[in-house]
Amino acid sequence: MAWSAAARCFNVPAIDMGGVRNKAPLVVGMGCASVALTRLWRSSSRPKPFACLAISTQASTKEAVQTEKAPAALGPYSQAIKANNLLFVSGVLGFIPETGKFISDSVEDQTEQVLKNMGEILKASGASYSSVVKTTIMLADLKDFKKVNEIYAKYFSSPAPARSTYQVAALPMDARIEIECIAAL
Repeated sequence: MAWSAAARCFNVPAIDMGGVRNKAPLVVGMGCASVALTRLWRSSSRPKPFACLAISTQASTKEAVQTEKAPAALGPYSQAIKANNLLFVSGVLGFIPETGKFISDSVEDQTEQVLKNMGEILKASGASYSSVVKTTIMLADLKDFKKVNEIYAKYFSSPAPARSTYQVAALPMDARIEIECIAAL
C-alpha cells in the first residue's frame, strides 16, 4: 500500500484517487480523500497518532522582543523570541532595569521584581500574564517554594499556567530565583 507524506504523518495509507480526479475537480477529489481517510482512520485498529506539527525555522517567522523596561540580557540571547504564534521569554532575574542591580537579597523581593520584569517583556510583545501557558521556576533554595507561590499567585489567575519548579546549584549573579515562560500570542 502506498503512503503519501501527509498520510505518513497521520499513519493512514494514501488512497488512489485517480479515477475520481479524472471526473471531478481536484478540490472535490481532495474532499473525497479527506472523507475516505477519516473513515479509514476511524475504523482502523491502529493507535491514535499525535497530530503532525511542523515548525518553520525561517527567520521571517522568528522575531526578537526587546524592551528597556526590563533588564537587558546578560549574554548572547534575547529577552524573548516570537515564533509561530508563541512567545518564549528567557529566564528573568530580579534586577531593577535602571540600575542592573538586584532589588534586594530577599527571595520575596526578587520574585516580585522578576514577575514585574516578565510583565514588561510580555507587554512589549503584545501578550500578558493571562497569555502565559507554561512557566519554569529555578530556585537557589527549594525551601523558598511557599514564599514564591504566594507572590506568584498574585500574577497568574485561573487557570494558572503549567509549571515546573527546580532547585538549581547556582543562578546567574547569585540570584535567588529565575523564571522563564512560554505564552500564546
